[in-house]
This record gives sequence, C-alpha cells and structure tokens, in this order.
Amino acid sequence: MRLLIVGTLKGQLSIATKMAVDKGAAVTNAEDIETALRVMRAKGADLVMVDVAMDVRALVQAFADEMIAVPVVACGTSNDARAAVAAIHAGAKEYIPLPPDPELIAAVLAAVADDAKQLIYRDEAMARVVQLANQVAGSDASILITGESGTGKEVLARYVHNKSNRAKAPFVAVNCAAIPDNLLESELFGHEKGAFTGAVARRIGKFEEANGGTLLLDEISEMDIRLQSKLLRAIQERVIDRVGGTRPVPVDIRILATSNRTLAEEVRKGTFREDLLYRLNVVNLKLPPLRERPADILELAGHFAKKYAEANGMQPRPLSAEARRQLTVARWPGNVRELENTMHRAVLLSSGPEIGVDAIRTPDGSRLDERRGPDQVAAQAAIAAEAVTRGLVGRTVADVERDLILDTLGHTLGNRTHAANILGISIRTLRNKLNQYADEGHAITPPPQGEARYEARYG
Repeated sequence: MRLLIVGTLKGQLSIATKMAVDKGAAVTNAEDIETALRVMRAKGADLVMVDVAMDVRALVQAFADEMIAVPVVACGTSNDARAAVAAIHAGAKEYIPLPPDPELIAAVLAAVADDAKQLIYRDEAMARVVQLANQVAGSDASILITGESGTGKEVLARYVHNKSNRAKAPFVAVNCAAIPDNLLESELFGHEKGAFTGAVARRIGKFEEANGGTLLLDEISEMDIRLQSKLLRAIQERVIDRVGGTRPVPVDIRILATSNRTLAEEVRKGTFREDLLYRLNVVNLKLPPLRERPADILELAGHFAKKYAEANGMQPRPLSAEARRQLTVARWPGNVRELENTMHRAVLLSSGPEIGVDAIRTPDGSRLDERRGPDQVAAQAAIAAEAVTRGLVGRTVADVERDLILDTLGHTLGNRTHAANILGISIRTLRNKLNQYADEGHAITPPPQGEARYEARYG
C-alpha cells in the first residue's frame, strides 16, 4: 500500500503517518498540490489523503487532467459537516475527522486493498480457474486473463499478484480502453519534459511505476496496433523508452493482460499482433460467465449484501427464499458487475428483516421476474424493426449511425464499454464518434457514477 498525504493537517500529520506506517503502508508527504503531482508522476500512490483545508477540487482535477486515477480521501481537524460534504462534492471518496482514530485509519487502508484480496467463489468451474491461478502465481510468466465483461478479470489479476513473489511490490493497472491513443504511450512509458505540447515536467510511466511488481494491461485488445510493437519490445527486452527520452530505462515487472475479445480473432482481423499474443498468452486463465457458475451466485450475492449494508451503516440482512430463487434463475448478462449493482440497489430498497424479492430490481426499476421471455422479446423486436425500417427512408447514413450510437448509449445509461460491445465497435471508435457529436452540439449521455471503478474491478 502506497499512501500519499497532502497538506499539514495542523500537526496531526505525524500521527496519521505513524498509524499508516504501523499498518504496513509506505507513506509520502506533500505540502501542496504541485508537490503531490510530482510524487504521483515519479512513483504513484494507491491512496491520497488530503487536508480538507486545501483545494480538494483542484487536486482531484489536477489528477484528472494528467489521467492519474487514484482514490482521494479528505481529512479535517474538526467535525464540520459542511466541510465534509464540500469535500465529497469536490471528488473525495470519504471524509475522516482528525485526530485520527487508529481503527478508522486501518479501515480506510483496508478498504483500498480489501477487494483486491478477496476472491469469492464456490462453483467448481471457478475453482478450476483458481487452482490454475495458484499454480502459476509464483512464476514470472505473463498471463492472459479472458472472459466476458464483468466476470472479474481484474479481481483475478490482483489475486495472482497477491499470491506471487511480488506481492509486496506495486500492482499497477492500466485500462487501455479508457485512455486515448495519443496519451496511452505516455501513460505506459512516461515522457520527458517538453516531449510534446503540455509535457511541462518529466512523468514516470506505468512501467516504471510498477517496477519490481506487476503491471496489468486491462482490455489489451483496444491498444492501437502501432503501439503494440513498442509494447512487445518492452516485454521482450525489459527496457522502455520514455517519450522524448534519449536512453532506454530498464524495468523489472511481470505482465498480466485482460481481454473480453478473442485475441486470435483480432489477429486474423489484423488489429492485434500475433507475436505480442504469444508473448502475453504464456498461460491463459479463462473466467466462465456467471451463468455457467451458478453456485457462485448466492455466495456473491450474500457477500455484496453484507458489504453494502455495512457501507451504508445498515444492519446486514439475509435474502428471503423467493429472492434467492430469483437470483439463481436470472441470466446475468452483465455477470458479477451486474449482480453487485443489483445487490447494492436491493440493500437500499429493502425493508423488514429480510431482503425480499421486491427489492431485487433491474436499473429501470422492474423486477427480475418481470423480464420478458424469449417469445415476447422476439415479437417486440420484429415490431421495432419494422418501425425502424419505415423511419429510415429519406435519411443519410451518417444521421442513422449517429442516432443508433446515441440511442444505444442512452440504453446503457451512459456506459461506454457496454455500448461499444452492443454496437460491435471498439471503445476507441465510440469515443471518437461521441467527441464529434458533442462538437456538433448533440447531447451525450454522461457515464454513470462509479462506472470507471466497476469496470476496473470487473472488466
């Protein structure tokens, strides 16, 4: 655990630092935002704690401007509710009053790493994957983790890291689908000051940040093929070249990669390098979809019910018999991510001593057992298709494409990755289209709150 504390905290800094160190964290202190940025560029952090008296919004925005993804927790020396609310609105994940309570500090640090260490399963299909993961975790072999979106690929990657000889070193994840092509090279390999417009200082890339530990390349299939050649050299030679740099930089890392696409098919299409696939796919861990591991459904549902009850200050409650039945017969096209979101809603919506079936609802508010059957879906689809066909006459291809993309994005409630999968296009293509439509003045459905976090964990 790498902790960055920003600000003076009015003398409470040393106390908070000592508590964090006692809990096993490596702590760095920064007095201001610029220093904090230099620390993040140089070596990164897993958690940032910031004095609420500082400009929390400016800190969060500065991280966002440089594509630095890290949870920020605000701390204050008073129990000022308005300051706490303002910090949360500014982008902080939590507010901690000071002087710090040892148990609270421990809980915050544990919360950051907790999900990474948990692997909840009971089904035999999942047990076989975990057995193979345990078998190869101790090696330095590259591993390709595949499976549908939401099956828990990053969770498994973190599990492998925690079981490896590099467990005490950094685990750094890069979502290749979430970073524009022109920034991904700098994100991975770093850059020197003045390497390009906006490069106001040297920045260490994810390869150097993960030195000694594990680097996860999430959704590797979305990486531009031109950058894949540079990645191949880095994996083979264990050296990287910073953008604008003049000398190679050696790195000692283990590479894990994930994809919800079939990379062999991407090779046939010419969008993925075959030699890179061989380098990454020394071992393949294929996660089965949730519908093929039914014994895991209730195990995970119980785990999420307890987790979100505690997170919302509520007493954990068991699932009713009817609720359990509904959960086990559902198809879960969104896999573990969908189940987690469903249980989060259920905890908030339920009343009484049990979580009843009425609380098990889809995002649009309907119950799981109110989902339409195959015959109803087919009939509705035929009617919709006929109406759409009539509405296409006299319109340009560009107009139809725009409406299809925007309607699909609305259908997914702004989830870019899900929309791209439905449309059969890459997230990169979708992003470019949305930028074009935004420039043209069209309204774009914003991404749902928490999407990036869930995708990182269950991508």
